[in-house]
Amino acid sequence: MALAEAHGVATWYEDGNRERVDVAPDVVADVLALLDVDASTPESVRAELDRVRARASEDRLPPTIVLRQGATRAVGTGELRCEDGTTLIVDGELPADLPLGWHELHVGSQAVTVVVAPPALPEPPRAWGWMLQLYAVRSAESWGMGDLADLAEFTRWAGECGAGMVLVNPLHAPNLVEPVEPSPYSPSSRQFVNPLYLRVEQTDAYARADADTRAQVDALRAPNLDRIDYDQVWQAKRAALELLWPFAEVSEPAPALLDFATFCALAEKHGPDWRKWPAELQHPRDVQQDGDRVRFYVWLQQLCFAQLSRARHDGVRVVHDLAVGVNPAGADGWMLQDVLAKASVGAPPDEFNQQGQNWGLPPWRPDRLAEQGYRPYRDVLRAVLRHADGIRIDHVAGLWRLWWVPEGSGPERGTYVHYDAEAMLGILALEAHRANAVVIGEDLGTVEPEVTEALHAQNMLGSTVVWFQRDHEAEGRPLIPPAAWPANAVASISTHDLPTAPGFLTGEHVRVRSEIGVLARPLAEEQAHAEAERADFLALLRSEMLLGPDSASVDEIVVALHGLLVHSPCRVLLISPYDVVGEVRQPNLPGTVSEYPNWKLPLPLDLSSLRGDSRVRKVVELLSSVGSA
Repeated sequence: MALAEAHGVATWYEDGNRERVDVAPDVVADVLALLDVDASTPESVRAELDRVRARASEDRLPPTIVLRQGATRAVGTGELRCEDGTTLIVDGELPADLPLGWHELHVGSQAVTVVVAPPALPEPPRAWGWMLQLYAVRSAESWGMGDLADLAEFTRWAGECGAGMVLVNPLHAPNLVEPVEPSPYSPSSRQFVNPLYLRVEQTDAYARADADTRAQVDALRAPNLDRIDYDQVWQAKRAALELLWPFAEVSEPAPALLDFATFCALAEKHGPDWRKWPAELQHPRDVQQDGDRVRFYVWLQQLCFAQLSRARHDGVRVVHDLAVGVNPAGADGWMLQDVLAKASVGAPPDEFNQQGQNWGLPPWRPDRLAEQGYRPYRDVLRAVLRHADGIRIDHVAGLWRLWWVPEGSGPERGTYVHYDAEAMLGILALEAHRANAVVIGEDLGTVEPEVTEALHAQNMLGSTVVWFQRDHEAEGRPLIPPAAWPANAVASISTHDLPTAPGFLTGEHVRVRSEIGVLARPLAEEQAHAEAERADFLALLRSEMLLGPDSASVDEIVVALHGLLVHSPCRVLLISPYDVVGEVRQPNLPGTVSEYPNWKLPLPLDLSSLRGDSRVRKVVELLSSVGSA
């Protein structure tokens, strides 16, 4: 329908088999209602269309204009206030030589945000590196989980070995009221850092504290267990940091940090879901932001910022992962409620998830983003890039469109809502350019070709995973040899959501799914399929001269699989410690909650043992022929 198209709401889409699926009209109406558009009756549809036409006839500019440097646009006559403080008179169109940045155009009664972005990012050099689930990378000094000091130590060692990149899981802040959410992809805030990653002994307050206080802090150390207990870690570190609080020095916070700290203090008193707080506390503008507990949470973030800055190492890009959304009950849900929709991001039904997927994460409202000059989106990017040399965008197709599921509906009763991808990409390019950062887009699964093409055109890297490298158009879906993999991509054997290399080779991914009852097919069929896949990969390794004709051990095959990465033209090659040290369990098993210990599995070796492991040395030696970033 015309009304849906005017607001970017899809009335049909192509599924994973490229077949058309029509969206039920009542679902379209429900999603339009989330954008404050009434499509409940024929009369209301006509009235809304009249409003759309009336706005178009006014010939007003959009609230935000995003241009690539060198491009122009007709805007009429007005005044442009540039980010650097200079003012330009605009006569008809924006000049092509505008500086990069965030500017404000005044035309008549309108104030329009003008963003000028670079045409593309610099081409990343070829490099190799590591991808970490930081909580799993523990040392003898860790308090139950890997921390920012462990990241700093790992990054230094990686640089000494010639690595050019370390990609780390999202370090976003969870809701700090127990039980602490273990998933780094369902955070309370993407703008702030998880204080569970703090190394308590490396704070200035610990250095200033008296001996008795330090002894009390040391006695609180949480042990390293075979499963990561986030509640235990947070209880121990919170108690230790409260002991050190009298020795703290706190600088004046930015307004967003003050809002976040206020949320944390209120959540301790009123519970983790702001939507259940007293009405007078349900919007930050109505809340008085002061008090000792607020300052305590400001201090924790300032400690995180300091330790993150020490985790970087010359010659090694530390790349942070940006989750696709946030927990609606959390801090960003409270602080950004005016620009988030009352819906959940998910995925439409497919052959593997016949009811679709609901991820429980509220999406940006595209209309509100434009009205607010895309500043909320920019601020999230800046928060991640402030302490990083790169950013990985989880589910990068979300810059183009997201599957919206209205509250109270099942995921099958959703549809796609489209975003201004040129604006979203342009702002990403500008902020990455200013941070001298590399951009990686997670473009796995069913992704429109335009997504990957746009990433590559702007020297943003896509994602190539060994397990997925098949020619789906050819008979029998043969494996694609590494020489034919895309150059503008980050290559890895697996991801945190897929079997590890040892797990794949030993059939652990089939066994565990059978044990907890989440297999999509009968066990015998799954086992036969897994064995056929294993045979395909062994044949590919032999054809690439990475494996001899005789039988090989799992460790030998794992090294050979890393040889596929080296044989590819991909710009960045990433190793997972889980693959190299024989871990058969994957970090996260999608589709499970309590059935599997998602995000709670530490590496079987501590950081010191990992660095000295012979299997690690073999893979590092293999990758050392690749340049560094």
